Amino acid sequence: MNLATITKILSEQLSEYAAVLVAGAPRMAAALLILVFTGLIVMLARYVIGRIGRKAGMRTNMMGVLRMLAAVGFWIIGFLVALTVLFPSITPDKALATLGLGSVAVGFAFKDTFENFLAGALILFREPFAIGDYVECQEVEGQVEDITIRDSYIRQTDGQLVVMPNHDLFDNPVTVRTDRDLRRTTIMCGVGYGENVDEARAVIQAAVENVDTVRSDVKDVQVFANGFGDSSIDFEVTWWTGSKPLDIRTSRDQVVAAVKNALDQAGIEIPFPYRTLTFSEPVAVVAATGAEKEAAE
Repeated sequence: MNLATITKILSEQLSEYAAVLVAGAPRMAAALLILVFTGLIVMLARYVIGRIGRKAGMRTNMMGVLRMLAAVGFWIIGFLVALTVLFPSITPDKALATLGLGSVAVGFAFKDTFENFLAGALILFREPFAIGDYVECQEVEGQVEDITIRDSYIRQTDGQLVVMPNHDLFDNPVTVRTDRDLRRTTIMCGVGYGENVDEARAVIQAAVENVDTVRSDVKDVQVFANGFGDSSIDFEVTWWTGSKPLDIRTSRDQVVAAVKNALDQAGIEIPFPYRTLTFSEPVAVVAATGAEKEAAE
């Protein structure tokens, strides 16, 4: 095969390609216009969702999810329409069938990702907790710093950051410790068996009510004789304070100090454990000599 033959074959192929392109140019232009129009619709949808969301006080992340869903939906429709225009042999039902099979395959491949995505969308929609809340879930406790469509960022009280998949937060019980501004806390306090129970209760209650972090103006301080301990009558002391972990620790510190000082000033004993030893046989007691005392010391 000489050079002239090769040149002739290439020219014929290029001519066929050019003819196909010229014949398909209107369809390609129409498909391009459809994609451009789809892009404009997506921009308009994102703007409308943002405007409505801000007026409704919707979370920024939730608006982002709705914008993303709207964009994906419109782009899928636009691509399908452009595809049927560009290739007339591809009917809408064939395109939808192909899209359905592809969606099933992608769904199996990214099962966990889609679970977290749906859980994140439901969490953002239902708003069981907000950014800044202190939560506890599966032995993870801390402050929510961010909620994304896939996972949530929780800063523990020791400063460590835990990234939790939204699927875990959606399927497991979550304790929202700062759902309200106040939270109840409790300590146990013991007094000696020789003390008057009513007097001790009154002293403890007055001491707790005078602590600044105790919200006795909102909720009553409660002091109950709880039981008979090994060396003391045990009181359960309950009060309300701020709901943040630091509020709880600070209030407990102040209440313990106030109760200790009040009991000391009232002369009420806070006992330490006593031990009584019982022997089955008499025990001989022998006085130690001076040398034995020095050796023992």
